[in-house]
Parts: sequence; structure tokens; C-alpha cells
Amino acid sequence: MPAEHNYDHERALWDTYAESTRGAVTDAEAVFRWTQYGDHGPGTELLGEPDSVLEIGCGTGRALAYLAQQGVKATGVDLSPVMVERTTERWGPLGVEFVCAEVVAHLESDPTTYDAIYSIFGAAWFADPARLFPLVAQRLNRGGVFVFSQPPAIPGAYGPQGMYKGGFAGPAMFTYRYSYTPEVWEDFLSDAGLHGAHVHVLAAPEPGHIGTLIGRAERR
Repeated sequence: MPAEHNYDHERALWDTYAESTRGAVTDAEAVFRWTQYGDHGPGTELLGEPDSVLEIGCGTGRALAYLAQQGVKATGVDLSPVMVERTTERWGPLGVEFVCAEVVAHLESDPTTYDAIYSIFGAAWFADPARLFPLVAQRLNRGGVFVFSQPPAIPGAYGPQGMYKGGFAGPAMFTYRYSYTPEVWEDFLSDAGLHGAHVHVLAAPEPGHIGTLIGRAERR
């Protein structure tokens, strides 16, 4: 059964998150990394050498700022108006464009195409891949790549996983995360018309700690 997204709840949830990370934006340095661990894992080489990128669920915008400093035309989309206002103030002077929108609706309505689209613990984790991935494929230029990273699924817990914000009392702000095995993620990418799909779990630098699921595919 499909998850019933309530974007008013989700917007409130991400606005609350944005309020809690004020310093992470205003005091942040531009940095690009795929994993939740510093100085670990691959870098921007997974994107190839793009002239333009779109980050879906861009959060604090630090990765986009890093790419903009390398001369890449960088655009991000995020559901939270609070976060978008702050990232625009912080990183807009670098030429980064931030759009406040629900990512599926944005990709459906905006015909702009990119050399790379990516998600770092972002929208690829929080949007139904059966809807999102075909839209990503449509917005990639030929030869463009889609890359995403996020936590791997907890074994046996697959599909949309409901998540409340701020404990179990108070306003019911919630969202859904999507969790699958690497093989199922590869099927979603291939079904969307993308090629060379490869999804794997990169081990954490500390044995026994949570790894990072990384997926990549390209449009031919």
C-alpha cells in the first residue's frame, strides 16, 4: 500500500529541523561528502565532471556551495521554506540557487535538465522511488548521472517507514523514509530507464558501525 504523504506535516517537520540546525547553516563551511563520517568514502568524482547539478533535498546547502566554488552551476530544492531562506542568505552570493518545493512536484513542473542530480541523505531517502526516479531520469542530460547516499535498510524492514519528529507527544509531524536492499534499489533505477545501476553499502570506518548505502546510474 502506498505511503500517504501529508506535505503540510512534512513541511512543518523539516521547518522544525531547520530551526534546530540554524548554526549548521550560518556557521557552516562548504564541504562535499557522501557519508555521515568525515574524511570517509568517495568524493565528487561520482558525479563525473558536470557543468550543472541539482541536489534534491539539499538541506544545509553545503555540498552545493562546494560545487559552486568549483565553477559548477548549482541548484537545490528543499521542502522547508525556513531552510531555503537561510541557505539562500548563506550561499546565494556564491551563485547557488535554492528552490522551495516538494521534489516530485518540482521535477514534474520544471523542465530544466542537468548533467548530474544527486541526493545526500535527502529526497532519494524520503520520496517514493517509483515516482521520483523516472522524473530524475527525465531531468538528466544525456550522459548525466544520478547518485544518492543514505543509511542502509535495517534487515527485514523494507518499503516506506513512518517516522515522527520530536518524540511521541505533541503535534503529529511525520514523514516516510524508503528502505530497500541494494538489489531492489538497482531495480528502481533500471525501471526508470537509467543504465549501469550500481548500489552498494560502504562499510563505516569503525567496524560494526552503520554503513552508507550509495547508488549510481546514468542516462544514455
